[in-house]
Amino acid sequence: MGIKNNRFLILIATCSVAGVILGGTTSWAYSNQCLQAKNLTSECLIQDPVTKTIEGMSVGLLAGAGAAVGAALQMKRH
Repeated sequence: MGIKNNRFLILIATCSVAGVILGGTTSWAYSNQCLQAKNLTSECLIQDPVTKTIEGMSVGLLAGAGAAVGAALQMKRH
């Protein structure tokens, strides 16, 4: 494997991990905020905070990987 391939894989891995962390943290914080609201909605009571956190982490993973690919393509152009 060449140096460029290693850099590309490291970029994707780093951005994906950052996306997982940010997505999970954001979803967890939103779930906690929803449960601590004065007026609870039925949606807030029905959803499981762990499930919402995992959903946020998966979306963050995809967003991070997509951002890494986009950044790599932009760098390759210039």
